[in-house]
Amino acid sequence: QVQLVESGGGLVQAGDSLRLSCADSKRTFSNNAVGWFRQAPGKEREFVGSIGWRGSNAYYADSVKGRFTISRDIAKSTVYLQMNSLKPEDTALYYCASGRGAYASAQAKDYNYWGQGTQVTVSS
Repeated sequence: QVQLVESGGGLVQAGDSLRLSCADSKRTFSNNAVGWFRQAPGKEREFVGSIGWRGSNAYYADSVKGRFTISRDIAKSTVYLQMNSLKPEDTALYYCASGRGAYASAQAKDYNYWGQGTQVTVSS
């Protein structure tokens, strides 16, 4: 069973950068897409970005496009979310998820394993 562990969250100021990591301790998600989602207090969970199994196909929510980049290190069985030019509205609990298939998707229903999340707080 896939076990995902996110790390790298923290408290930063607007305009700063953070890199989140999503590690697959069982080394089983190399053939699956990986997505990042976030949920702010009182709001619905929303899609952030996703990357396909080969790492060559990634796409993003409009709200983060041009600021966030997803990459994956197959050898380390880890996926990264590089977040630049952070804004207070990026404050949320960030989750990574392993896809049911190999291709990137923005739909939460297309992911069947989820991490516990890592908190990102951006102060103004």
